[in-house]
Amino acid sequence: MGPLSARLLMQRGRPKSDRLGKIRSLDLSGLELLSEHLDPKLLCRLTQLQELDLSNNHLETLPDNLGLSHLRVLRCANNQLGDVTALCQFPKLEELSLEGNPFLTVNDNLKVSFLLPTLRKVNGKDASSTYSQVENLNRELTSRVRMISEELVAASRTQVQKANSPEKPPEAGAAHKPRARLAALKRPDDVPLSLSPSKRACASPSAQVEGSPVAGSDGSQPAVKLEPLHFLQCHSKNNSPQDLETQLWACAFEPAWEEGATSQTVATCGGEAVCVIDCQTGIVLHKYKAPGEEFFSVAWTALMVVTQAGHKKRWSVLAAAGLRGLVRLLHVRAGFCCGVIRAHKKAIATLCFSPAHETHLFTASYDKRIILWDIGVPNQDYEFQASQLLTLDTTSIPLRLCPVASCPDARLLAGCEGGCCCWDVRLDQPQKRRVCEVEFVFSEGSEASGRRVDGLAFVNEDIVASKGSGLGTICLWSWRQTWGGRGSQSTVAVVVLARLQWSSTELAYFSLSACPDKGIVLCGDEEGNVWLYDVSNILKQPPLLPAALQAPTQILKWPQPWALGQVVTKTMVNTVVANASFTYLTALTDSNIVAIWGRM
Repeated sequence: MGPLSARLLMQRGRPKSDRLGKIRSLDLSGLELLSEHLDPKLLCRLTQLQELDLSNNHLETLPDNLGLSHLRVLRCANNQLGDVTALCQFPKLEELSLEGNPFLTVNDNLKVSFLLPTLRKVNGKDASSTYSQVENLNRELTSRVRMISEELVAASRTQVQKANSPEKPPEAGAAHKPRARLAALKRPDDVPLSLSPSKRACASPSAQVEGSPVAGSDGSQPAVKLEPLHFLQCHSKNNSPQDLETQLWACAFEPAWEEGATSQTVATCGGEAVCVIDCQTGIVLHKYKAPGEEFFSVAWTALMVVTQAGHKKRWSVLAAAGLRGLVRLLHVRAGFCCGVIRAHKKAIATLCFSPAHETHLFTASYDKRIILWDIGVPNQDYEFQASQLLTLDTTSIPLRLCPVASCPDARLLAGCEGGCCCWDVRLDQPQKRRVCEVEFVFSEGSEASGRRVDGLAFVNEDIVASKGSGLGTICLWSWRQTWGGRGSQSTVAVVVLARLQWSSTELAYFSLSACPDKGIVLCGDEEGNVWLYDVSNILKQPPLLPAALQAPTQILKWPQPWALGQVVTKTMVNTVVANASFTYLTALTDSNIVAIWGRM
């Protein structure tokens, strides 16, 4: 179908007339119309139009200036619309149909209620139910604001009491009393769907660096100032505010939609829920639940999907996996699961997408296998058909995955219970099942051979940050120098550039992360603190020999939020992730609290 013409409008309009200004009802359904076919200069001549049917076309947007001020009925079902804000140009609209637009969400239905106050029917249903939801949402937001205000006032009073009295405030029971199940690990042994022994309680000496920004030991610039913005309990069992036990394990920021931009949307997982949160507002934008599941890992990718109209549309897909060995591919904006991969028979510890191929997904399981999948691009019914590309065998349980930054389509690093290993993942090689190519050892006090590596991240294309348990350090080492000097050896000692002081706890599975654009390494600890290291000087000019143990640039102390009317004085921060511009930082805890920090 080409652009609309006056003749076509008169043919399909009612009542029949040779003048567009007399048409009151117009049926343009099923004409394969594209958004650019809706010519405002032509349509604005329909000055008396009250009913318009645009169903079953390929519309992705509605022009902002159609000029149909008398329109009362609009049908736009079965199109490709992705936004509803253009509907505000129809102030007299009473009936609206939007079914079958897969990129619209429940939030868009609520938005319609704000934009069109005269609306009586939405998708054939009485709009009053939607208005009731809006009113309930307003009441809930008002209640939350009031509750937050009361907590802030109470917190300020507590600070005054602290200044004038040596007495400690009451502590939340879930945060300091021994639990029947102390922070159970996401580590099934050889029995599927069962959890291994708990993290062992162990005293840790206080950190040498406090929470205020200080200059780094290497002469780097003072740390940026961060402040706690939001504390959320969005993973509670049965939405119970009493839940301070659900463990939260992984989070990841959504890829930015434009080059050079940064995202403030983060996905978090723990218990049976995956949440997508706006860090600026603290609002949970989307929540996906899978009863009986326990999610351990999430990862984003951005796919370019071709619509029925032949247009390319960017689509953020979130992969989530955990205890049941399934990978769920979530259409985040529409709020539904559009694909399930039965990836492993045992639990999936972690997963990540390849930076080189947006449809390639690595999954690592307690079955001691890492599998590379091609999830493909969804069809017109928004369904995925995944295919298996490679199987990588491990000698111990893989805990962290990290495609090598300088050659992500050729090599994969994994931190495992038994050490750090590397695989050849080139797809032009004949073998589809492969063993570890090289094992890396840390011989001088960081991680010994065969010791668990539970933290792994590239800080730039060369330097890797890795962490084992029980030794109080994070190791920075050179991939390029280590790989270049390996020769034909299957076991290679890493070339250490620096060691960073970290907690001396014997507890395991605190994941580290890096913010490569800012030269920052992050890690949580057993006290609820966030350790922040500015290693930009090391990145610019790596030392010839490892320097003395480098203190953190800053330690963000646990802010002790209120829960159940008491102060949560202590928790474990399992993982910490910042967005690319380091404007927001998200920390996940063992006590069902998502803590979001913002740069001041």
